[in-house]
Amino acid sequence: MASKLLWALFLFVPISIGLGLSGGSPPLVFFTACLAVIPLAGLMGRGTEQLTRHLGPGLGGLISSSFGNAAELILAFIALREGHIDVVKASLTGSIIGNMLLVLGAAMLLGGWKHKELRFSRAAAESNSSMMFLAVVALVIPAIYARVSQHRHPEHIESLSLDISGILILTYAASLVFSLRSHRDLFRPEVEPGSTPHEHAGPPWSVGRAVATLVAAAVMVAVVAEFLVGAVESAGQALGLGDVFMGVVVLALVGNAAENSTAVHAAMRNQMDLALAIAVGSSMQIAIFVAPLLVFAGHLMGQPLGLEFSVLEVAAVMLSVVTMTLLIRDGRTNWFEGLQLLAVYAILAMAFYFI
Repeated sequence: MASKLLWALFLFVPISIGLGLSGGSPPLVFFTACLAVIPLAGLMGRGTEQLTRHLGPGLGGLISSSFGNAAELILAFIALREGHIDVVKASLTGSIIGNMLLVLGAAMLLGGWKHKELRFSRAAAESNSSMMFLAVVALVIPAIYARVSQHRHPEHIESLSLDISGILILTYAASLVFSLRSHRDLFRPEVEPGSTPHEHAGPPWSVGRAVATLVAAAVMVAVVAEFLVGAVESAGQALGLGDVFMGVVVLALVGNAAENSTAVHAAMRNQMDLALAIAVGSSMQIAIFVAPLLVFAGHLMGQPLGLEFSVLEVAAVMLSVVTMTLLIRDGRTNWFEGLQLLAVYAILAMAFYFI
């Protein structure tokens, strides 16, 4: 059923492009472009799921989170190029909290409802949690400095953001060495009773087909994103929604389609290690790799993107990390904990609505 709906949404790809080229109304262009990105992100999720079958859960989870973030990265890069700084920051915040709360929550809820209790590696969970606390530090320090200095030296905030971004990228590279090479045994999932690691629809794709699918989907996302970003401000005004809400909730929901589908399917097969690697790994990658990458890109493009986020954005990330850490620290979960994550996400979304 979900697969048929996904294929039906592909109709909005040519529709959104046609409306964008013909100068259609911004709300209609934005709405159709959002619907067009969802199946394209889902197709990327399908391609990464097939790569996981060849690469295993460890490297496969990394590839899934990386390509799952491609849609968000493309949307953010185009928005940054167009000068929508607030939208970019909001979309980064939305992607971080969306993956930790919405994607992981949906995976726990549906997977836990089917299997009653889901188990996963505590070592992997603790590693991801500690990296997310690093991301919180990286967001808090520029915000504190900006308020202490009362924005008297904006050039210092940009320099501080560039320095922090460099540290984050180096730490991210070290985390890859830690999880995929020096301590990969800690991240090797145990096979739980009732898990179905080989339960997939149809025969496996070849590596070439999976990679070609990912590349083609990424190109189409870039094309559609051009029209989506161009219409986001006008669409927000027409709908009575602020730029922050559009970035934190709307664009993040659209970009998270790939992670949602892949992580939920993994959890329903009792593969919670893979679901956790995709959901929390994606948040970690956004926070300590994609955001710093955009900081450097903005500096080179003449569109300074500092790591100074609003108080609500920083608080939302902090509360999300704390909530997620408390729920996964014991290496097991259930549907009710997933519901709690979704409840926290709903509360934060309502707060951003009133900005």
